[in-house]
Amino acid sequence: MKTKELFRDDSYLKSCSATVTATGENRVFVDRTVFYPLGGGQPGDTGTISWDGGNARIVDTRYVDGDIGHILEDGAKCPPVAANVELELDWDRRYVHMRMHTAMHLLGSILQYGVTGGNISATKSRLDFDMTDTVDKEAVSTALAALVAEDHAVSCRWISEEELDANPELVRTMSVQPPRGRGSIRLLEIEGIDLQPCGGTHVRSTAEIGAVRIGKVEKKGRQNRRVNIHLDG
Repeated sequence: MKTKELFRDDSYLKSCSATVTATGENRVFVDRTVFYPLGGGQPGDTGTISWDGGNARIVDTRYVDGDIGHILEDGAKCPPVAANVELELDWDRRYVHMRMHTAMHLLGSILQYGVTGGNISATKSRLDFDMTDTVDKEAVSTALAALVAEDHAVSCRWISEEELDANPELVRTMSVQPPRGRGSIRLLEIEGIDLQPCGGTHVRSTAEIGAVRIGKVEKKGRQNRRVNIHLDG
């Protein structure tokens, strides 16, 4: 049985009860989780798992053999299979990732180029663009701040794979395609600004991003520009 991904429909869930379905080495698998696994440039979540008689730190979350593995710290004891457990996120860390991820979508709406890569962290995030043009940092920073201040609603919805095939322009990423095989594709919509496939976690409105600024712009090849962003506070 695959893990039910509670974070897909509600990114603000901070904890959940679950049942252990399997363990292996320092990995724990459960029937449902609020922990986001590494993917799409967004880091895997960290936090804690507790059960009757024990608890452990979750230091990473990753897909393992097609399911979500909660990676425990070295030397930690795994809960027994079928045990009832409580999972709790390191919420402050996750929330920064949510703010960053939504900010990256805003950046992509300003710089209308194909996206060749990206990475999210709590201190700095980046998008790589298929472009040769010079990036006007001041103009992009101003445009980014304006979109944040305008407080656009952010939401997710699902479409079929056939609908995505009929609208290929929705896919902005050049190096990574939306995962297929589940029958549906998750879209991230920033009202009036952006609409594209994305499985990551996001804030509910652009105002939640807060103060954001453009950092270093790097030339990574003849036709590739890397744009870094930072959250101030």
